[in-house]
Amino acid sequence: MDNQSAENWLERIAAPRKGKLKVYVGMSAGVGKTYRMLQEAHSLLASGINLKIGYIETHNRKETHALTDGLPFIPRKEVFYKGKRLEELDLQAILLLHPAVVIVDELAHSNIPGSRNEKRWQDVLEILDAGIDVITAVNIQHIESINEEVKQITGVEVSERVPDKILQSADEVVNIDLTADELITRLKEGKIYDSSKVQQALQNFFRPEKILQLRELALKEVAGQVERKVDHEVIRDQQLRHEKFLACISSNHEKAQQIIRKTARLSSYYNSEWFVLYVQTPRESADRISLAAQRHLINNFKLATQAGAEVIRLKQSNVAEAILQVCSEKSITTVCIGKPHLNLLQVIIRTGVFNKLLKSLSVNDIDLIILS
Repeated sequence: MDNQSAENWLERIAAPRKGKLKVYVGMSAGVGKTYRMLQEAHSLLASGINLKIGYIETHNRKETHALTDGLPFIPRKEVFYKGKRLEELDLQAILLLHPAVVIVDELAHSNIPGSRNEKRWQDVLEILDAGIDVITAVNIQHIESINEEVKQITGVEVSERVPDKILQSADEVVNIDLTADELITRLKEGKIYDSSKVQQALQNFFRPEKILQLRELALKEVAGQVERKVDHEVIRDQQLRHEKFLACISSNHEKAQQIIRKTARLSSYYNSEWFVLYVQTPRESADRISLAAQRHLINNFKLATQAGAEVIRLKQSNVAEAILQVCSEKSITTVCIGKPHLNLLQVIIRTGVFNKLLKSLSVNDIDLIILS
């Protein structure tokens, strides 16, 4: 072995190995994600793997709690907040003990204010960067880009959310599935919530039509992850067109959020790069736009970044030209915009700028998606 080869080999050995991530996904609480993780923990321990339980939440479910017996736990960190004693994942202890595998439940959990990280998924990223494998779990309603769909199905806006990039970066995503009837039976048997909460749950979240729709979302999400893995690892073909999406947003808060989330879903399905473009026209200059609108813009930029996008901000009076400029610089294949206020035909006929945009996109073989 020559000196150069030896140096390369030493660099590979010295290079930190990133941990592998396995995510169990379910349509709702009670499908058995935590139960399955604990079963896997026992199996790994029996195989001689150095595994630790970093955080597990059994919700006092008898069958699930019984599986914790015999498993090595890393004690939770005690934190006092607003006069209450609370327990959190002890990230520092996990990093110091450095097990081969750690179980971290409740991926979407928000940490207590003042913690090292704002969200538990950020703790997980640190653990992975340290070379520790992580097995975790999340319900489908906590995935950022389908927040609006979940709200339409359940009538509830989920505040604790996980960026799509976490699932996209996972080495393995497993769906824990039950039929609606099986889940409702488990609820009635007291295996999910205390008996005093069962009737209320049946009238609200645990209705068959809602469960079916959430189940569909979970199945689609996991199927999409498997498809992307196959595309990336098995049938990668450099001759195929690689999609690049550009989401064009304005200072309209709600519409911008919808465009970001829907474009995130599209880029997720295609396992592609994507960008968010905000063009600051003279009408939206800092001295004309309200403080509330500025705050919403910053939040939307943060949302886009967490969802895996690169945010581009341009100051320009001609929005169409700004879009075309970015399309050229970033080799964009698909532009995503919000639904125009006017009838689309009227926009094309009356608005020369929009008409020019359509023609230019067509000439450059760039698709245009108008999101509802």
